[in-house]
Amino acid sequence: MPHVREARFEDAATIAEIHVKSWKSTYKELIDEKDLSNTTVEHRIALWETVLKTPVNGQIAYVIENHQGEVVGFVSGGKERTKNYGFDGEIYAIYLLDDYQGKGYGTEMLKVFSRAMLAAGYHSLLVWVLTHNPSRQFYINHGADPIEAEKVTIGQGTYEETAYGWGRLDELADQLA
Repeated sequence: MPHVREARFEDAATIAEIHVKSWKSTYKELIDEKDLSNTTVEHRIALWETVLKTPVNGQIAYVIENHQGEVVGFVSGGKERTKNYGFDGEIYAIYLLDDYQGKGYGTEMLKVFSRAMLAAGYHSLLVWVLTHNPSRQFYINHGADPIEAEKVTIGQGTYEETAYGWGRLDELADQLA
């Protein structure tokens, strides 16, 4: 069984590598190459070191380890950032290496994360997904409803994202228990 635990400062480089590797594999068909190549491991290491040292917005982060104890994915979130849709919590990032997708690892991360968000006092949860990302089905399968679509700039390109949400975080946590 995979193991989910709180992310630690020393996980920053591994999280950064997973972030970039899975970002590029997930979005290679959805985002122009020049916009994809803007994301580097070095930039992500700096970001994750900052997040893990001094979290803002009540941000929490978890990693998931495979059977060998290697970190193969992560999830992070906190306060909902737009304040436009009546949700108080948000998943900022959830990424898993390709070899571990479709094997229950994402569900396990979502289960632990939703419980942690509930314990932190959140009542609802929102996540933004590129509209044409096939991974959006993961959220739909777990009961998220489409909320709104917006244009977002990534690199030089403009793309559409859709927000999916769970109005009752306790119901999501119960469903995943």
